[in-house]
Amino acid sequence: MEWASHDVETDRGLRIEVKASGYLQAWDQQGPSDIRFSGLRARFWTPDGGYAPAASYNADVYVFAVETAREPALYDPLDTAQWDFYVLPRAALEELAAVSLGLNTVRKAAGPPVTFAGLGDRIRAAALAEGPTTGTGPATPPTAVADPGIHQPRQPTTLLP
Repeated sequence: MEWASHDVETDRGLRIEVKASGYLQAWDQQGPSDIRFSGLRARFWTPDGGYAPAASYNADVYVFAVETAREPALYDPLDTAQWDFYVLPRAALEELAAVSLGLNTVRKAAGPPVTFAGLGDRIRAAALAEGPTTGTGPATPPTAVADPGIHQPRQPTTLLP
């Protein structure tokens, strides 16, 4: 569901939020963009309770994806070799208490980037650091969505073996 409180849910209930940015944009630029990730906290919505009274971190794991191309002639967003991925458990974002993060802060908190091939392992490691995905923190129930017009439960996605 495009308006759910997180982007991906695994068949085991792990909720993943993906934030993407890049140095190049579709519009004319004077230079590369500063990398910033926003919208880390949001008010979730459920059919039974409506909107939550306060914004919260609504995923168990956050993936920060950076398209690294800096030359328009080389830009290919479908080339996974051009992407760096940084992964943080929800607890790390709660500790930072951030609504948005710049790339330097993400790097300090997450450590070195991982390639697409290593992303699944890094997500699993962050999930283990986060602990169980049920009954923890202000996490959103699997049926929560950000748009009141969508009432069906999320379909699990097999992302990780």
